[in-house]
Amino acid sequence: MMMPLIQLATSCDLSDRNKKESIAKGLSRLAAEGTGKPEQYVMACVQDKATMTMAGESGPCALVTVKGIGGLSPSVNQDLTSRICQMLHEELAIPTDRIYVTFEELAATAWGWDRHTFG
Repeated sequence: MMMPLIQLATSCDLSDRNKKESIAKGLSRLAAEGTGKPEQYVMACVQDKATMTMAGESGPCALVTVKGIGGLSPSVNQDLTSRICQMLHEELAIPTDRIYVTFEELAATAWGWDRHTFG
């Protein structure tokens, strides 16, 4: 079972609350589709206006972190990376070579929800 969490930190300004929510919902949908897990278990977090540099330069960039219990694999990670980068490029005009996507598998005993851990 995988309880996906997808987090975005970006240097972009998402002051428009509707835009920020749209990005969060889009990332949630991508995480659910990419992992084959129900979206009702996905959490998406968006942090904008982060102080960030990439390649020693400021400007539009992003770090996306995907965490879960099982469900990640090299092919899932590759597909999600491609889809996340495409979405952020289309929605925020971030060049795809200024986006990092990381993946982390957690033990079921290291993930809690609804007063219990999953293992």
